[in-house]
Amino acid sequence: MKKILVKFRNNKILRTYRENQKYAPLLFFIGGFILDSLTLGRIDRLYDIIALCVYMSLLTITIFLYNLADDGKWKNTILERIEKYFPLAIQFFFGGLSSAFVLYFFRSVSLSKTATFFIILVALLIANEFLKKRISNKYFQFSVYFFVSFTFFTFITPVLIKLINTYVFIFSGLVSLALTLALIRFIYRISPSTRAEIHLGKMIGLIFTIYTTINLFYFFNLIPPVPLALDSGIVAHDINKENSHYVVTYETNQWYVFWRKHRFDFISVPGEKVFVFTSIFAPTNIKKSIFHRWKWYNTQTSEWEVVDDIGYQITGGRDAGYRGFTFKKNVKPGLWKVEVITEEELIIGVVDFQIVVDSSLSPRGVIEESF
Repeated sequence: MKKILVKFRNNKILRTYRENQKYAPLLFFIGGFILDSLTLGRIDRLYDIIALCVYMSLLTITIFLYNLADDGKWKNTILERIEKYFPLAIQFFFGGLSSAFVLYFFRSVSLSKTATFFIILVALLIANEFLKKRISNKYFQFSVYFFVSFTFFTFITPVLIKLINTYVFIFSGLVSLALTLALIRFIYRISPSTRAEIHLGKMIGLIFTIYTTINLFYFFNLIPPVPLALDSGIVAHDINKENSHYVVTYETNQWYVFWRKHRFDFISVPGEKVFVFTSIFAPTNIKKSIFHRWKWYNTQTSEWEVVDDIGYQITGGRDAGYRGFTFKKNVKPGLWKVEVITEEELIIGVVDFQIVVDSSLSPRGVIEESF
């Protein structure tokens, strides 16, 4: 038996791990990110649902086990042999869940919304690398856990109950808040080391601050109404429906402008219709009313003016999103944007463009694409 243990300790992989132990948390965080990038696709797929639920459950269990390890709870048990790997497991599950949420957010064409979430994730990663105690800092650990838990429930709850609205978001946040506080309170009660390291009132206050901040982000449209996402948004010269496909005629962008399919400058002639085509991803069996809010920028008042709200209902389940379009005629030249919003006026995404009305100019790089 001793020979086996000695061989295990001298294993090349373990030896490499010990030599580069300081980089292990970052590598495990990135590992979870890469794994999800390769395996996850859409939030309503059974595999994705199971994967996210397993990640969240294992993260919760590992945090519980890790916070009791300093109290010697796992002495003379099989867990004692692996308790030094608990921080790495926590990093891996944090990375896995965060990457899944980024992938789902990235389905939106509205980069400003995705960027908000990316900034939060990058901040978490940097904070984790520079904190003196890294993941062993319980204030940091429980705060990140709550953020991940809140995001998890805002994604998974609409999928399970087949309903998306503000009340579902509020319910999801309250469920996450209750479960997180229950976990913290339970660990605090049975773990002397946790009681020595954190002040319960301060910890709860920090959790409520994060809870309030996320809600403000949501209601100020800094994050989209997940799990809805804008897959495509195009300003077009013409749209025709042929059988089950939409044929969209639009001006293509330069190759290096990868974040927008259409040209920002829309060359128009007087009286021409301007179309906006969108495809919106929604989970299977979810029906939702959405609107195209057409806005024109008034240079005299330096304000965006609402020109029209045109709505239609979408049905979830299609991989490439539910397709639809609206149009305006006799539009004024200048800056325009079409906000794709829910009936609660939460922004799913934005299609922006500038209309140039000039009969001497011709549209550039016009193509027809089938959706």
